[in-house]
This record gives sequence, C-alpha cells and structure tokens, in this order.
Amino acid sequence: MSDQVLEKTSQKGGEARCPGEPTTQEIIANDKVKAPGWVCSENYEFMGDEDISSDRYIRADYAQKEYDNLWARTWQFACREEHIPEVGDYYVYDLGRYSFIVTRVADDKIQAYYNACLHRGTKLRPSNSEGYAEEFKCPFHGWSWNIDGSNKDVICEWDFPHVEKEKFGLPQVRVETLAGFVFINMDANAPSLEEYMGPEFMAHINSWGLENRYIALHVTKMIPANWKLNMEAFMEAYHVIETHPQVAVSNGDANSQYDTYGEHVNRFISTLGVISPHLRGQYTEQDILDQFTVGDSSVLAGADRKLAEGETARQRMADMLRSMFSAAADADLSGVSDSEILDCFSYTLFPNTFLFPGISLPMVYRFRPHPTDHRQSLYEVFFLRPVPQTGPRPDPASPIHLEPHQSFKEAEGMDPGFGDILDQDTENLLLQQQGLEASAKPGITLGNYQEIRIRHFEYAVDKYVAGK
Repeated sequence: MSDQVLEKTSQKGGEARCPGEPTTQEIIANDKVKAPGWVCSENYEFMGDEDISSDRYIRADYAQKEYDNLWARTWQFACREEHIPEVGDYYVYDLGRYSFIVTRVADDKIQAYYNACLHRGTKLRPSNSEGYAEEFKCPFHGWSWNIDGSNKDVICEWDFPHVEKEKFGLPQVRVETLAGFVFINMDANAPSLEEYMGPEFMAHINSWGLENRYIALHVTKMIPANWKLNMEAFMEAYHVIETHPQVAVSNGDANSQYDTYGEHVNRFISTLGVISPHLRGQYTEQDILDQFTVGDSSVLAGADRKLAEGETARQRMADMLRSMFSAAADADLSGVSDSEILDCFSYTLFPNTFLFPGISLPMVYRFRPHPTDHRQSLYEVFFLRPVPQTGPRPDPASPIHLEPHQSFKEAEGMDPGFGDILDQDTENLLLQQQGLEASAKPGITLGNYQEIRIRHFEYAVDKYVAGK
C-alpha cells in the first residue's frame, strides 16, 4: 500500500488535503504585497460524508416546497442601488412565479412591493423592466398607486364602496441594503440581513468597498438544469482539470481553500499564477505566465511576459495586473494585496448569489429557478468594476439576454477567454440533469473538502424545505 493511501486511511473525515502541495495560505504568504485578514482566515468544518438525495434536482414537488419554504423566507439580491439612484426610479425583480417592484421612495429609503394590482391581479410593471414612475398604474383598468405604495385612484370608485383606499396600499416585502446591493425578503419574521449573513461575512464585505463599483457588463442565459445544479457547478475547483484544461497550467485547483461561515455563507479561494498540482513538474514558471488567462485578458495585450531569473509567474502577473487595472479603472490600487488583485475569491450568499470581490474577476453571479420548469434556471453574470476617480459615475450596463444556443462569447463586452470558461461550465449541466434522472443511484457523493460548499449549501436547502 502506498504512503499516500496509508495517510488517507489514517485521517479523520475532512482532514485530508492535496498531498505534498503548498496550501493556499502558504502560497499567499509569499506574496510581495501582503493580504489582509479576511484573505488569510480559514474556517472549514467537516459536515459528514453521506450522499445528498437527488430528489431535490429532479422532482417538481420538491421545487414547490422550495417556493413555499425557501424562497419565501430568505434574503435575495434584487438589484443594485445604482439601478434606482433617483426618487421614482424602479426595478422589477422576478423570482420564479414571484415578481416585485423595487423603488426608491426617498433619497434614503427604498421599498419593494408585490408586482400585482389589488383589483384583478394584473402585473403593474412588466417583468425585466426598469425606469422612472410617478405612480404605478394598472394597464388593465387603470387603478393606481403612489410610489410610496399608498392607493391613489380606484376607477369608478362609486362601484367599490367595500374598498377602503387607506387600507388598499400595495403589500410590501422587507428591504435592506448592503455594499450597494438591494436585498429583499418576503418573511416579516426573518432575521435582519446582518444577522442572516453572520459577523464573519459582514467583516469581510465591509472591507471590500463594493458600493464603489458599478455594473460594467450584465449577461443572462437560461440553462437546461435545476437552479441548484447550476449553482453547484461554480462551488468548487475540483472540475478545473477536466472541464477547463486550458487554465489548469496557471490555477492552483486541487489545493484551493474552502470555508463555511454560519448557515448562509461559504467561500473558496483559488490561487492563480501557480501550477495545478495535477501538472506539477510538467511546466516552467515561464510556461505558467505564458498560458495565464484571467477574466479580462485584453488588458495584457502587448505586456512584457519574459521572466527574469528567479522571478515567479505569480508575482509578475500580480504586478502587471495592478498596473493595468489601475490605468483601466482610473483607480489607485497600490494598497491592494497581490492576492486580491490576482486570485479567485468566491462567496456564496444563500440562496442564490455569488460574490467575487477580487479585482481580476470582479463578478456577481445570480441564479433563479424557471417559473414553470424545475429543470431550467436563469444564470446571470455581472461584472462590477471600480467607479473611476474622476468624471460621473457610469450608469449600470443593460442586460444582454442570450438564447440557450448562444455562446457567452457572443455577449458584447465579454472577454472571449472567459466566455469559453462559462461555456465549458454550463455545457456539462444538461448532461448532469439528464444523468441524475437516468441514474440507478439515488444520490450524489461529495468530497469531504473540495465539495464542502455544496454540502453546506444543501444542508441549508434541507433546513428551509423542511420548514425549520
């Protein structure tokens, strides 16, 4: 029996790490510009190794339980404050069969209403719309409401003596803001957003300055898979060597770090500019630099890629990206650590949002179930760039809606290399959905460490679906 197998069998659940490789924290500790505390922290917890039932991905009745017990009780990212900067601005957020009008009613106040007329139920504003309104008027019979939700007009009021206008305001959902994001919650008894996210995450997000970013690109696409499968495709780096071989040369995939925070937040840190443990010894530092790709590879055009003796690909890439992103964004990034400039930081905010607070991959992902088909889900990618130090704040980019057959590379403004990565990620999902429905095995089997985010996420799903 090999030493590696002996080591594995002697370890307790969750203790094993990629053998013979530096940890994420050891890689980051060697950087020139040191990382802040939120980067250097670790918080892994073993959560068992039993299979996760496949019913949650393939059964329509399970999706119904999610609508009843999960979506109705959780905090969800609805829009950015930049979508509704002025009083009267509104943004429609749809979640499956639900729809909400999120609007600014005062400089310092945002409210959200169920998007339905109280007369005969017609939507007051179309799905996927945004704009400015002085009132919300039903297009069917003309009943209207002020932007503060109070009833403004009942047509032929003489025929509705049973309607008390002062009691006929639009039903509201809770609204809180955090770091430029607007969150809503249908549950009046839910904890505050801060309590829901937990103190560890709040300390992290308050360090990022995401309120000082703007949406530079927003792309949406319907994916032929359950929303949870769609999300879980992005929760681990375990798939990189097989699904993204073009990036494995410069991605520390198998020695990425995974952390959980309370019930609703988890993350990974995947280091870039270093060789995959799967490929150790097969490439030089110069090879790593030459094959490096990031989410905005256009900024590297024409850059000097010749390493000096003893120089690492990781350090050169961090230096190059700091200089180039500073110029591109008209922002001072001199105090930002090499790790924040370079590495992939991915935080899941339960139930359906990912935050990537780094500079090279400054993204937000959002996943929403299809209104009528639990085998489909909407995937959205937002790129959040730093607001320029001079000039007006840029307006948020309008969404680009791709058809299911289209490549992410077809979205105007999408970096082709990153578009390839998103295509590779999502092309697996139809096969996974179909495979789970065809399988004789009633559950999925997860790695104890590299797939802990999936287990952590599904434990929260189980809790809400059970009504706890």
